[in-house]
Amino acid sequence: MSSDPWGRVDETGTVYVRTADGEQVVGSWQAGSPEEALAYFERKYEGLVVEIGLLEKRVKTTDLSAKDAMAAIDHIREQVDAHHAVGDLGALRVRLDKLVETVDKRREERKAQRAKQSDEARHAKEALVVEAEELAQSDQWRAAGERLRALVDTWKGLPRLDRKSDDELWHRFSHARSAFSKRRKAHFASLDAQREEARRTKERLVGEAEALSGSTDWGPTAARYRELMAEWKAAGRAQREHEDDLWNRFRGAQDVFFAARSSVFAERDAEQSENLKLKEELAEEAEKLLPIGDLKTARAQFRSLNERWEAIGHVPRDARPKVEGRMQAVERALQEAEETEWRRTNPEARARAEGLTGQLQAAVDKLKGQIEQARAQGNNSRADKLERELEGRQALLDQALKGLEEFGG
Repeated sequence: MSSDPWGRVDETGTVYVRTADGEQVVGSWQAGSPEEALAYFERKYEGLVVEIGLLEKRVKTTDLSAKDAMAAIDHIREQVDAHHAVGDLGALRVRLDKLVETVDKRREERKAQRAKQSDEARHAKEALVVEAEELAQSDQWRAAGERLRALVDTWKGLPRLDRKSDDELWHRFSHARSAFSKRRKAHFASLDAQREEARRTKERLVGEAEALSGSTDWGPTAARYRELMAEWKAAGRAQREHEDDLWNRFRGAQDVFFAARSSVFAERDAEQSENLKLKEELAEEAEKLLPIGDLKTARAQFRSLNERWEAIGHVPRDARPKVEGRMQAVERALQEAEETEWRRTNPEARARAEGLTGQLQAAVDKLKGQIEQARAQGNNSRADKLERELEGRQALLDQALKGLEEFGG
């Protein structure tokens, strides 16, 4: 019989292992010596030690799941409990029990970690839902659309929650995206309708602008073009593929008209500038008639100059007041000379002037006499009153005498 501290082999070849509960049969060995039997079963024990060591390392250093770890522990424990090895099986059980404790601790840690991650994921998804619902009301179509797409990518990167919570949050998130898409679609549909209406309006404006491009009714046509431009701006933008072409046609029609008008106006301005020179020469000739000497001759010369003036035509508008004012000044001087001559040569007017002068002179003489009499009588207040009346009559007399002189008198 052969033995060691943890096992023995009896005379029948039966191998035993010593445990805290007493000896347990390991197996039977008939193929060799007892020493070889013990060595064989001791090697099986060392295999269990190695297997447990590897499992301990996996539990400690890898993310082996608790389920798989417990399955591996149970598999080794079955081998230990089967007593098919010689060694300190109790020590192996202690190591397996500690390993179970480690696995349970890791399970609780992972459970807490998962709960924390789930809570963080819930808060993150709730924040995404709130932002998506706010974006659903936005009119910043491009920016909000891009942000919503980014939120979807963020959502996909977050862990799933419990099915009910995840479905409820996803439903709100999806509903917000759908609401935004619906509003954006309605907006652009309305915008398309507005742009189509703008296109039809601008087609009409282009048609009228092109029809007017050959007009020579410069003032009214230019005014109408300004009205058309105001209508164009008020119409809004057409579709991009139509807007530039319509604008080029509209602008081109205006350019044709205004180029023709500019050409005509340039010729007219040149002609009017020449007219101005001619009228300035006539005004200079007319001014040589001043001061008026021989009224008849001056009148005839001015009439001739005026006929030539009327035949010349228009001058530039900004120069017109000055040059016309020069001629009008000469014309007023002629009119004043004619009025003076008429008064001087009119017998009836002269007689009226002489009669008025005589009446005023008699009134003045009478007042002077009355004043002398009042002073002599000591009635100074009456004399003062009569003197004030005399001043008025004397002024009228002086004016009448001056008018009488104009008759050569």
